[in-house]
Amino acid sequence: MNQIPFFRRQRAYLSQFTTGQLHLKSPWVVAFFSFSYPGFGHMILHRYAAAFILILWETFINQMANINEGILYTLLGDFEKAKHILEERWLILYVGIYMFSIWDSYRTTIDLNKQYVLADREDAQILNMKMGTWDMNFLDKRKPWVALMWSVVIPGLGHLYLHKVITGFFMFGYTVVILYLGHIPEAIHHTMTGNFDKAIQALDMQWTLYIPSIYLFILYNAYSSAVELNKLFEKEMSKYLRQNYQNKNFKLPI
Repeated sequence: MNQIPFFRRQRAYLSQFTTGQLHLKSPWVVAFFSFSYPGFGHMILHRYAAAFILILWETFINQMANINEGILYTLLGDFEKAKHILEERWLILYVGIYMFSIWDSYRTTIDLNKQYVLADREDAQILNMKMGTWDMNFLDKRKPWVALMWSVVIPGLGHLYLHKVITGFFMFGYTVVILYLGHIPEAIHHTMTGNFDKAIQALDMQWTLYIPSIYLFILYNAYSSAVELNKLFEKEMSKYLRQNYQNKNFKLPI
């Protein structure tokens, strides 16, 4: 006969490669990142399978529909060229998944916030270390500004500092591909040598326009993840000290 576990919900789960945790999030912030780039909102929620699929789908459908170039010409006021360059057959397919990504990330955030409140009230147990043959993961204090700094240098390194190995390597590889296809390193080289016209000509704007959304998300996610992991470490340490060192007669504040 199966026994019902004492804790119905988990506040966090440690694997060898990452730490998944429940914590309060603003549904509007999550929806905003899904609006800026489908999949990013789901990544904030630690729903990595859905996040990676949506990110790759966004890249594929955006390229097929020429959406970034359409956005560029729209911002430049050349509406006729924007309409001409968009591929309508692919654009229709883009809209449905795009709207679903925003709606689903918003809805899921509200549900996960409720799960977090219940898990926190139950004072659910937190595993503080996970070891395996490939890697080891443990709760520890991390500096948010260090995660932010490494993310500025190269996207993904801030997540590796936080031991989010899967997210870190995915975002690192994905960003490198975008930078290469957009000829951005080449444009930076020409800019540093003062050859601005050649820098502009080198850029492939269809790929380059991905970068602002990617960088904004990576900086935010690395910093906020460090803050929340520090809170998780404090909760685990607090529970351990209460259970092992606190006098049983001590009355907890309401």
